[in-house]
Amino acid sequence: MTRPANKSQQAVLVTGASGGIGRAISLAFAAAGWSVGVHYHRNKSAAEDTLTQVVDVGGAGALYEADIREPHAVQQMVEASCRLVPIPSVFICNAGIGGSSLVLTQREEDWAEVLATNLTGTFHCLRAMAPPLLANGGGSIVVIGSHAGYHGSIGQAAYAASKAGLIGLVKSAAQEWGSQDIRVNLILPGWQRTGLSRGTMPESVGWTDHALRRPPLIEEIAKTVLHLAQLTGVGGQVWNCDSRNL
Repeated sequence: MTRPANKSQQAVLVTGASGGIGRAISLAFAAAGWSVGVHYHRNKSAAEDTLTQVVDVGGAGALYEADIREPHAVQQMVEASCRLVPIPSVFICNAGIGGSSLVLTQREEDWAEVLATNLTGTFHCLRAMAPPLLANGGGSIVVIGSHAGYHGSIGQAAYAASKAGLIGLVKSAAQEWGSQDIRVNLILPGWQRTGLSRGTMPESVGWTDHALRRPPLIEEIAKTVLHLAQLTGVGGQVWNCDSRNL
């Protein structure tokens, strides 16, 4: 399912774009006139809905299915996106899963799945996304992290560990590719009401650790990702998008 872009447009590929933060990011790029690659793994109907909304706000785009735990699937997705015109100059690594279990009751298979998706899956994405950017003179990769990767979170050790690992991965990739004008950065989006946060997001009385006593709007997060992706002088940085201290 595609809506062709014109050659004057810029293109972005957003992983995990079937809903939540990924959908908001896709719509922010589309509203700015970009062609958006909408990635999903299991929920095709939700991804189709994202693409419909992308078109409705004036964007163009295409759907891509891939299990980011599988390096060959990621490679095929990136290669397919680069066969279109224009090829992506920006990649957003947003795909991930959650999990809720105390350390002492954490099942090893669940631990392994979270790490394989959130950390190793992002590693697969970075390795596939960098070569086309290198071949075309640079570009931007923005990875979606989590405040839990800095501070931990009760009952979310696997998720927090996977997001903590992303910080080191992003900073390393940024140093390796920065001299060739590939900017790799990480954003902490704060609490958002998405499927991932269902059952764990604090209620309105739970924002005492936020200076503003509230989480950021998802639209603000999406616009920040769009802005960061276009900054040519920023690489290897972690952007905190809410009012908590790191």
